[in-house]
This record gives sequence, C-alpha cells and structure tokens, in this order.
Amino acid sequence: MADTPDKESKTEEATEKKIRDSLDKGQVPHSREAGTLASMLAILIAVVFMLTDSVANLSFTLESFIDRPESFSVSNGADAMALLLVVALESAKFIAPIVVVLGAAGIAGSVLQHQPQFVFDRIEPKFDRISIIKGWSRIFGLQGQVEFLKSFFKLSIVAFAGYLALSSSYMDIYNALFMEPGAIPQLMKNLSVRFLSAVVAATAVLVAADLAWSRFSWRRDLRMTKQEVKDEHKQVEGDPLIKMRLRSLQRDRARRRMIAAVPQATLIVANPTHYSVALRYVREEGGAPVVVAKGKDLIALKIRFIAEQNGIPIYEDRSLARSLYASVEVDKMIPPEFYKAVAGIILFLAQRGQQSRRAM
Repeated sequence: MADTPDKESKTEEATEKKIRDSLDKGQVPHSREAGTLASMLAILIAVVFMLTDSVANLSFTLESFIDRPESFSVSNGADAMALLLVVALESAKFIAPIVVVLGAAGIAGSVLQHQPQFVFDRIEPKFDRISIIKGWSRIFGLQGQVEFLKSFFKLSIVAFAGYLALSSSYMDIYNALFMEPGAIPQLMKNLSVRFLSAVVAATAVLVAADLAWSRFSWRRDLRMTKQEVKDEHKQVEGDPLIKMRLRSLQRDRARRRMIAAVPQATLIVANPTHYSVALRYVREEGGAPVVVAKGKDLIALKIRFIAEQNGIPIYEDRSLARSLYASVEVDKMIPPEFYKAVAGIILFLAQRGQQSRRAM
C-alpha cells in the first residue's frame, strides 16, 4: 500500500487550516510568466522613455574616442585605468536605469501575486530535489507536460506576434536602405516598440491563463481525503472521546463541590423525590437567596439525605422545585420572580421554628 493517498481519493477541498499552513510554508500559487511579462513591460518602458537619451549620451562619449583620439593619452597603466574608468562610468549611466526598472518590475511581478514573506523551509536542503526518480516524474509528469506546453505556446505566440509586428513594417525596413544614417536609430526604436508591444500583448494573454491554471493546480494539490479532514478536525477540536471524558470529570468535580456545599444551605425545596434545590439565605450576608446545590433523581435524594443529617428543613413544593431547578444555576441568586414564593417559605419555616421552641 502506498504511504500517501492517491490523488483520486483526495476529493475534499482543503480546509482553512491546511491553506493557512501552506501559505506559511511559502507554498503559494505562482505564475512564472508574470515575471516574464513584468520584464517585457520594463524593457518596453525603458525603450520608450529612457533609451533615446541614454544612447545619445553614450554616443557622444564614444564619438570623442573616434573624432579626437589624440586627446586620450595612454602612455602608462594609470592612463589606461583612467580611460577604462571613464568608459565604465558612461556604460553604467547607460545600463543602471534599465537595470533599476527591470528590478522594480521583477519585484512588482512577485509582490502583486502574493505578499512577500521569509520562509526558511524553502531553502533547506532536501534530498528529494536531487532524486533522479522524482526529477524524472517532475519533467515527464503532468506538471512537466503543462510547463512544456506553456513554453511551446509562449514561443509560438511570441514568434507569431513578432512576425506580425515586423511584417507590417516591411516597407519601413526596406526604405532604411535609402535613409540618412542619422534616421536609422529612430527607425530601430520604432520597430522595437512595435515588436515589444506585440510581445507584451501576447504575453499578457498567456499570463492570464497561467494565473488561472496555477491557482487551480494549487487548490487541486491541496485537496484532502475524507480521513485527513477527520484527523485534522480531531487535531483542532480534540478527540471526541477525550473531550467526553474531560467533560465527565468536570461534571463529577462540580457535583462533589455542590454536594459538599449542601450543609451550608438554609432550606431545601423539593419535589418529593425527583428534584431538590438547596437555598442559602442569611440576612446578615445581604442579597437574595442563593442556590448552593441542585439535582434530580439520585442527586436529589443525596441532597435530601445530607440535609436530613444536618437538620436542614425540607419544604416540598413540586412546581417551585422544578422551576428553580430549570431557571437558576448553582451559586447564583434566585431571580425576582421567585422572591415572593421563597420569602413565603422562609417565613413559614421561621414561624414553625418559633412554635417548636415555645413548645419546648
């Protein structure tokens, strides 16, 4: 039996926890073509807005080497280094703006797809990455076939778009044979802009399709089996059997505390055998009577037994006992709607106690 479930058995959509864990590990839907589109846009922007001035400045510097070579003395190594430094600085001025635009476009192409984050798991060495078998499956598996088709489609559509752009400029290219040399750079710029615009438009279509596919593929790979969903639910919510056992222990402890508080009660309101509610009322403590214990069936009998052992009076009132049991929690004061009934019982028991003392 395989260690991992087959993809056919993964029929359930990923839970929020699995999606969150995947994002934390850096496993996010990513389109490589978006970076390509960003780079092409950056090149187009550089050609339209930067290339003309940059080429003019570089040409002016290089012309001085051709027109006035005698002004550059290269008699020793220091002179050669100074000349190379001038050429390097002028070349850097030409290249730097383009590099900055390309870098900014690459970062934007990644940031716009997902928030940047540091994930050290992605750079940890893993032996399966150098496994020949896994590498073979990546290349010739479904993902590899999709990547091949995307690359073939990208090459085809870019080549076709470039062909359309250049074929429409056939006459311009032919007329370049009869143009003045100074007009050639502007013609080359116009042809480059046409070509790059066509490629960018074609790449944008490819990126839209690739983004949809990458998100679909990411969701599909995160699918879970029904057993995985159950196991995760147990992990998050806890094992139902353990939770049931914990609740049982909590009820037992609460029941023991409640039974231990019965001797502190002032009176017991009972429904002969099924319900018992122990109330404590001491005028000096202030406030309304408090329910210190309550129970039904066996617990009710236990409360009555302890009350009889401690000489706590028991008053039988079926409807009141049921209502107090259903409405008031342990260690809570009785609500106002019970004041009159409970006050009557307290008064009755007090009068009965006075009569008993007189009879003695």
